[in-house]
Amino acid sequence: MAKKQIDTELVTAGRKKEWTHGIVNPPIYRASTCLFSSYSEMLERSKNPAAQKLFYGRKGTPTHWALADAITGLEHGEGTTLYPSGIAAVTGAILACVKSGDHILITDSAYQPTRGFADGFLKTMGVETSYYDPLVGADIKNLFKSNTTVVVTETPGSLTFEVQDLPAIIAAAKDIGAYVITDNTWATPLLLNPLDMGADISVHAVTKYIGGHSDIMMGSATANKRTFKKLQHTAFQLGQTVSPDDAALALRGLRTLGVRLKQHEESALKIAAWLADHAEIDQILHPAFENCPGHAIWARDFAGSCGLFSVTLKRGDYADTAVLVDDMELFKMGFSWGGYESLITPSDPRTCRTATQWTSSGPLLRLHIGLEDADDLITDLDTALKRYSAHLEG
Repeated sequence: MAKKQIDTELVTAGRKKEWTHGIVNPPIYRASTCLFSSYSEMLERSKNPAAQKLFYGRKGTPTHWALADAITGLEHGEGTTLYPSGIAAVTGAILACVKSGDHILITDSAYQPTRGFADGFLKTMGVETSYYDPLVGADIKNLFKSNTTVVVTETPGSLTFEVQDLPAIIAAAKDIGAYVITDNTWATPLLLNPLDMGADISVHAVTKYIGGHSDIMMGSATANKRTFKKLQHTAFQLGQTVSPDDAALALRGLRTLGVRLKQHEESALKIAAWLADHAEIDQILHPAFENCPGHAIWARDFAGSCGLFSVTLKRGDYADTAVLVDDMELFKMGFSWGGYESLITPSDPRTCRTATQWTSSGPLLRLHIGLEDADDLITDLDTALKRYSAHLEG
């Protein structure tokens, strides 16, 4: 059969007959001890405990392998490792590629826990981190040191949404043999394939769009042939594993990712366009909008957008936003995103910037547009913004 289209791949990926045993979904294998039929079998499997053969529960069961294989196929990689959270996947990917004495570069727009890991754990193990302007592009070469080994990208940034020029950054990194790690959570494998561009590892917070229902914590890292063994070996040494029940839930979410993402995108674009005309809104930080930093790169490299974007307000301060967000009916406050529910969170980028300076006329609000009716969500936002206006003018 010819190469499958993405919606078909989402349904069929990871469903090998030896794992499903004639049913639609792979069973949930809850296992610690796995039994060997003979001493010779135990010795044989001990030679390669990473193989997709039962060895020990922490090394995986068909439930885990089905999810990992599905993500690997979608990401066009050599293999995938699973982690108990998105940040565990980010840190596991970095640790697979660095050693004491190395220098790494991380985009200034990165997920805050990534920065916390670099400024904390990596610093104590003797790894130096520099942060760079997410819009640096090919000029990143000017930031390389003789010991630079890793470049961490996140495109777009999950708070301020700058879109990075991945091909240019990857080309510069390859010139010095550095590894490129991309946090691809916003785009999912459906909208961007960093490995096809030459990145070494593509990371996801499976917690978000792949899971899709705000009921699991999980991460994944998919690597190319150059890097996968290092990634897998590091994950095994760190004891990284996920529960088979969560793997099964992630697989269930994966099957509907295509239809969900289309709805998230459609509603988000409609709501962002409405907000763009609102008197209280200063800027729409959504890669599909021309005034978003890196929009032209998004249009060139991405297959679409999702439900996550930010807006900045024209006036007020963060303390004032309580009037806006506290009594919303449909939008709730909460960390994470990618589930079926809509979220709104006031967030101040100034607290996590060092290479670039964030300025805006008013507070930033990050929105995740869920699967509710878009017009109902607009009504909720309209009511909240009217409260905000009355508060500022009162």
